[in-house]
Amino acid sequence: MDLERVLGSRGRVRILRILARAGGLNVTRLAREAGLSYETTVGHVRLLAEEGVVRERRLGRVRIVELATDRPEVRRIVSLLSPAAADGR
Repeated sequence: MDLERVLGSRGRVRILRILARAGGLNVTRLAREAGLSYETTVGHVRLLAEEGVVRERRLGRVRIVELATDRPEVRRIVSLLSPAAADGR
């Protein structure tokens, strides 16, 4: 996993924080909550999926994106992005 690639965009970091808080979300809602366009969000999700940080599953036509928390490195990224980590706790 290329950590610079994963965390190299504010939009991707925002997406990771939202998914850590909310769990799985559809791409449209994720885009709305992140304040990004649908196309930009799809691009970020694609990159995060390539790096193994998120997984997508389909429910009919709806794409649900969720963190791949079974991977230890993803759990470490999530802990770094948590509000407690930002406060130095």
